[in-house]
Amino acid sequence: MDPVVHFELPCKDRERIARFFEQAFGWKCQMLGPEMGHYVVVTTAEADARPDAPRGAINGGFFTIDPSMPAQLPGIVIGVADIRASMRKVGEAGGQVLGEPMDIPGVGPYVAFLDTEGNRSSMLQPLRTAG
Repeated sequence: MDPVVHFELPCKDRERIARFFEQAFGWKCQMLGPEMGHYVVVTTAEADARPDAPRGAINGGFFTIDPSMPAQLPGIVIGVADIRASMRKVGEAGGQVLGEPMDIPGVGPYVAFLDTEGNRSSMLQPLRTAG
């Protein structure tokens, strides 16, 4: 079973959305630069710092909407052991992979897909299982 490992929310103003979730929920936001598409990494639970953090808690990120890309919607990221094999499974199950995997430095290959209902999600092969 492949687990949900991350969530993603689109935004028009990354400073505004980061400020909202920091103020409303105490999340920590790390603004990345242009080399990472101005992505915002979001920490919702720090298991190492909080032994009482809920099991199964996940972190996420915010991405700035890019009109040239399809399906700029909220989504989940699913951790997979083999991204190419999982891409084939998505297609065989009736979904549509959106392009080719991109390598996220220090994280692993990532690609978005649409399920049979048109929901956008993504998959990530964490570096610890890459190879």
